[in-house]
Amino acid sequence: MVFVVNLREDERLDYLLAENLRIIQSPSVFAFSLDAVLLARFVYVPIQKGNLIDLCSGNGVIPLFLSARTKGNITGVEIQERLYDMAIRSIEYNGLQERLKMIYGDIKDMPQKLGFGKFDVVTCNPPYFTTPSKEEINPNEHLAIARHEILCTLEDAVKASSQLVRQGGKVAFVHRPGRLNDLITLMRQYRLEPKRIQLVYPKLGKEANILLVEAIKDGSPDLKILPPLIVYNEVDEYTPEIREILYGE
Repeated sequence: MVFVVNLREDERLDYLLAENLRIIQSPSVFAFSLDAVLLARFVYVPIQKGNLIDLCSGNGVIPLFLSARTKGNITGVEIQERLYDMAIRSIEYNGLQERLKMIYGDIKDMPQKLGFGKFDVVTCNPPYFTTPSKEEINPNEHLAIARHEILCTLEDAVKASSQLVRQGGKVAFVHRPGRLNDLITLMRQYRLEPKRIQLVYPKLGKEANILLVEAIKDGSPDLKILPPLIVYNEVDEYTPEIREILYGE
């Protein structure tokens, strides 16, 4: 079967190598980073069935990654129409329309729209940075919204996640280590008990720059700190763990 995709402006079709999928990306609009890949691998997913939702989906990278790990139904939510459109075309290109769908809208509206406690798993790769002054913010609107808490704060994301997930369901976030206290405080405020944390380091001896946290709705306190994940070795090549995640090697 020959798949046809219509690319716009500076868009390109990239491989998700370990998953044997392809995704539409754009350097001026949105291109996923390692953070999204790690979150999609970190989170617990039911293998055979279940309802999963990804908030702040961007170009749909996490739903696409998750589709290789579960046979469940996956919903992505994205507030930027251009990114939503890229995600829709990527899902269609990969022939995953039966299991993956995208919603164009605000994550704050999703509990009311989709129903409270309807999902087994929620993932979220939210904007990392609080909104800076106009002088500091990225002049590219797409990148600014994706990176800064302009349309969605961390509390908005945690609250929506808690409302969407069922009791006993899993919620997983990727963020910056500097927001660990904020994330755990907000999770507990909204009845999400952190159960697993993993820190990701660019190289051995460097400070962590990626934080992965998974919580259970109304779970009992029992936090596990997983072994650290190192991205590059001493000669700036991916470590075996990262190569396995990215390329399936």
